[in-house]
Amino acid sequence: VYNSFPALIDYLPGSHHTILRNSDCIKKYVLEKIKEHQESLDVNNPRDFIDYFLMKMGQEKYNKQLEFNFENLLSSAFDLFGAGTETTSTTLRYGLLLLLKHPEVTAKVQEEIERVIGRHQSPCMQDRSRMPYTNAVLHEIQRYIDLIPNNLPHAVTRDIKFRNYVIPKGTTVLTSLTSVLHDGKEFPNPETFDPAHFLDDSGNFKKSDYFMPFSAGKRLCVGEGLARMELFLFLTNILQKFTLKSLVDLKDIDTTPIASGFGHVPPPYRLCFIPM
Repeated sequence: VYNSFPALIDYLPGSHHTILRNSDCIKKYVLEKIKEHQESLDVNNPRDFIDYFLMKMGQEKYNKQLEFNFENLLSSAFDLFGAGTETTSTTLRYGLLLLLKHPEVTAKVQEEIERVIGRHQSPCMQDRSRMPYTNAVLHEIQRYIDLIPNNLPHAVTRDIKFRNYVIPKGTTVLTSLTSVLHDGKEFPNPETFDPAHFLDDSGNFKKSDYFMPFSAGKRLCVGEGLARMELFLFLTNILQKFTLKSLVDLKDIDTTPIASGFGHVPPPYRLCFIPM
């Protein structure tokens, strides 16, 4: 109904009004920060994403064909603030549930943390390349939970022929990420949580072209690098300092999502963090 009569959304009662108000509030906050950055910008000492974007806008201000403009800066910053926060927090919440369900996996991650980082040094991103098992676990969490099953809508930028089908320019395309992340040929027993999906016979981390939780094509998630960093640092810091304890028997832990629409949402659960 909304797609056919979008004007109705303003008159129908419901929680969507709260969502829209919250969205406007975040956009106003981002807009304030952009204006603050504009007033204090130092091209010789850029501080963050907004500064670099503003510098690029200045360099390309006479090129009307490029996309470095104020509107896209606001949209990109809003996406990083909103979409990045929700997806990363949900992945972490789901990841902790899977680690509760599989204590043998958690123990191996903690052993690797102890061996590579130790107890008293904080994990950093440089550690990830020396921690193949932990890296495999992080990849398997994202593969298994299949957070955004059908991706976000994309559009074809030109006429293209794909497998004997012609897709006209401008066609909206929905990519089934589930069909790739749960491909049985690439990942044996895809419905089973198993970090070995990303490990070779020698225990080294194994990349896979089928790992695409951040979308497909050139327009990948703009926050992919940020999300990878957050997931690694949050989980390694937690497991370095705490043992996870379930309040129910392991066999009673259900990892089936409670919602499977736009995204897969993990069921609510309780756990204890026991200091090590």
